[in-house]
Amino acid sequence: MSFSQLDYCQYLLSSQTNYTLTDLSKHLQEFSHDTINRYLRKEKFTPSSLWHNLKKYLQTSQEAAVIFDDTVLDKRASESIELVRRQYSGTEHRVLRGIGLINCVYINPGKSLFWVIDYRIYDPEGDGKTKLDHVAEMLNNLVYHKQLPFARVLMDSWYGSQKLMAMIADLGKIYYCPLKKNRLVDDTGGVEK
Repeated sequence: MSFSQLDYCQYLLSSQTNYTLTDLSKHLQEFSHDTINRYLRKEKFTPSSLWHNLKKYLQTSQEAAVIFDDTVLDKRASESIELVRRQYSGTEHRVLRGIGLINCVYINPGKSLFWVIDYRIYDPEGDGKTKLDHVAEMLNNLVYHKQLPFARVLMDSWYGSQKLMAMIADLGKIYYCPLKKNRLVDDTGGVEK
């Protein structure tokens, strides 16, 4: 019996607080920490592999919504993990050391079902992209590559930029995004400030 991608994905989905190889090897006692480590060193998990594995299970809807959100995987005890950087965590309401993850969730409201369908690792030093760039890239991927039907885009106030909202409107989609207090909005079409 060998360790598989399914074993690892099921662990990540079911674990709420601890994502370490040591913890995983405690739950899957037939696999040692070293066996799992060797597997993860050779395996590459990409957004396209996520899509490849889940697209057959996706139940689409014209009324679907997509959610863009980010999270910080807390790595404040780490000194040498790649991609760890200081960034703001909304969960902690402060800056901490962690890995930034931007994800896209597809929601079928008629069936009360949802799927994580895309993600990006926030690594501005490595790829030169902002979080807004990643969301725009995932949105274009949904429309032009995956060709998924959806009606609405839901996102956090972090993504409330004119450029991204205009892009969503140009795609003919409705967007919902809380705005920060310091944002100015012109709903008069340029008649007033």
